[in-house]
Amino acid sequence: MSEKPSAPRRDSAGGVLIGRPFGVPVYVTPTWFIIAALITISAAPGVEDRLPTIGQWQYAVSFSFAVLLYASVLVHELCHTVVALRFGLPVRKISLYLLGGVSEIEKPAPTPEKEAAIAVAGPVASLLLAAVAYGISKTLEADTVALVLAQALSFTNLLVGIFNLLPGLPLDGGRVLSAAVWKVTAKRESGTVVAAWCGRVVAVVVLLAPSLRSIQVGRDPDLIDVLYGALLASFIWLGASQSLAAAKVQRKIPLLSARALTRRAIPVPFDTPLAEAMRRLDESGARGLVVVSADGTPVGIVNEAAVLATPENRRPWVPVGDLSRRIHPDHIVAASLAGEDLVRALTRLPASEYLVVEENGAIYGVLASSDVERAVS
Repeated sequence: MSEKPSAPRRDSAGGVLIGRPFGVPVYVTPTWFIIAALITISAAPGVEDRLPTIGQWQYAVSFSFAVLLYASVLVHELCHTVVALRFGLPVRKISLYLLGGVSEIEKPAPTPEKEAAIAVAGPVASLLLAAVAYGISKTLEADTVALVLAQALSFTNLLVGIFNLLPGLPLDGGRVLSAAVWKVTAKRESGTVVAAWCGRVVAVVVLLAPSLRSIQVGRDPDLIDVLYGALLASFIWLGASQSLAAAKVQRKIPLLSARALTRRAIPVPFDTPLAEAMRRLDESGARGLVVVSADGTPVGIVNEAAVLATPENRRPWVPVGDLSRRIHPDHIVAASLAGEDLVRALTRLPASEYLVVEENGAIYGVLASSDVERAVS
């Protein structure tokens, strides 16, 4: 099922919302229009070679190819999305951009098998689209627009499917390789490291491929091929490097503990002057302030940055309640949480501080997101 908006809407990141298939918003970013223009211009001469009598309509045909190509990319991404949703993994959005598309899956797959299934779904869809387009082309008459488009879509989807199966992150084949290493070693981060280094190798190969191909056929390298190869290589290298950084974080996540990272906090009524609250804080040796109601229920967390920004001569006149942030239910964390469970709890609704409580609801302290970031950096 899909829900079509009454008019395109612009996303906060600058993309245009074009629909919500399976409830997942799909955005076209401004960079898509750049690549659509480049495809339209660069593919037009080829269209004219195939259809000499087409005249200026060559640009309409090449633009149609650009649209159909990115429709194929959308199908590729939707297959990732459908499999992820099938496994109970929320998908934030799909974006179509300069180099293709990306599905933003909110949580990592819990097993290597599910990780591999999600990853391979996209390339399989592209290869199936290539086969379908090829089959359709065999039924069409020669020297027609439909035949040119079908053959072009068959070839490009074949390239997209094969390219995405290359064994290096951030490509889908890299995710499959990562899942395989994860399965063998029982360590997710080991799979990420191996696949990320393979991704760097793939980036170098992609960068050199246009020049090596030109040498092989005995002609000068095509400038557009070289530039596009460099763009793809930089994308792969950057993604691989980000994956390596993520692997370092993955190693430390199992060691995280809410109880160990939490700052001990003391409860203070809303109208307590900041100077008095700070005196009690120093006296107790605690490091956090939790605003409580008359019956002792936590209602807010005093923001550390706001306290530091308040001049000492004003602190006797400023109530702590004015420097507090209301406690949202998603900002309450159980002291028993650790590892990935803790990370998931903190990323439900990001904040600078969280209230940490015992199983009986008693205040344990305040967990600062900066302390968690330092623990994994």
